[in-house]
Amino acid sequence: MTQAFGTIIQIGDILVSEDVVLEFFACDYAACKGICCVEGDAGAPMDESEPPVLERDYPRYCSRMTEAGREAVSLNGFFEIDREGDIVTPLIPGSGMCAYAFRNEEGGCMCAIERCGCTKPRSCSLYPVRVTKFKGDGMALNLHKWDICKKAFEKGRREGIRAYQFLKKPLTDVFGEEFYEALCAAADAICRE
Repeated sequence: MTQAFGTIIQIGDILVSEDVVLEFFACDYAACKGICCVEGDAGAPMDESEPPVLERDYPRYCSRMTEAGREAVSLNGFFEIDREGDIVTPLIPGSGMCAYAFRNEEGGCMCAIERCGCTKPRSCSLYPVRVTKFKGDGMALNLHKWDICKKAFEKGRREGIRAYQFLKKPLTDVFGEEFYEALCAAADAICRE
């Protein structure tokens, strides 16, 4: 049996899965309460440039973190290495909760880094898009479909918001305005087909 593969969009040295432009997505915090900061077997992916920034800004956001989160950072540092050898945010020991997260008055989970105006890891801002780096300069952007985000995919469909549209700011911040404009042009062409 052969498997059909979708369209791959190439913008410079970045390959983008068609799911990024075809799938609907709009984060639905009211439904999920930030569960993505709590679920999982490893922290959020980071590249090697991000832990020093988290360490530099720590005095600005640490007061928002839970005591257990501060203890995790004190014990493990500003990052961990997951079982695949990747750099990730630290987790609170014995839980799947990110050390940088806190619970709000309604019991939802929020990012202490973001709430204090600091820059949270790019993978958090870009979610549900995941970046895979190739040896050399290339990378791929794929859409991660996690059950806990089911309501976000439904909300995106209801409101007619595609993943790349929902992620306009982080995609532009990380990859630049030219990249985002090229992605929009590719999306228009694919969606017309």
